[in-house]
Amino acid sequence: MSLVIRAARPDDSALIHALVCELADYENLRGEMDATPEAIAAALFAPQPRLFCEIAEWNGEPAGFSVWFLNYSTFRGRHGIYVEDLFVRPQFRGHGIGKALMARLAKRCVEQEFARFEWAVLDWNKPSIAFYKSIGAQVMDDWRICRLSGQALQDFARAGVTS
Repeated sequence: MSLVIRAARPDDSALIHALVCELADYENLRGEMDATPEAIAAALFAPQPRLFCEIAEWNGEPAGFSVWFLNYSTFRGRHGIYVEDLFVRPQFRGHGIGKALMARLAKRCVEQEFARFEWAVLDWNKPSIAFYKSIGAQVMDDWRICRLSGQALQDFARAGVTS
């Protein structure tokens, strides 16, 4: 059995979109998804991309992916990596693919002297939480993610600034 992890290529756009759809289904969030293969390609393969993707292949078959971008810690004065998505297709789980994807990003952090390697996990996703703890990650229960999107974002953008 062989595992290859490689940087995504422009011809992977439909595959990446399909993997995002599978992840959205797994997380019961498909209704929130409106990304298209074209939008994903535009972000990943722009002249100066701000989004990056690794594809994991198991015996030549697409098995999973990670999508990530750089963040910045003002406290540490350095960039870090934020993983937006990590997903391994169910039939390929148990082969260390998720761990290999995470290890590749951790290695990038160390080599580039980044300050942090972060991601979010849904509180009901016990298998993922256990996996993250097994690789030494600290699940930060005292921090909460805040989000404005959709109509709330539109409303606040219109009304949130007064002169």
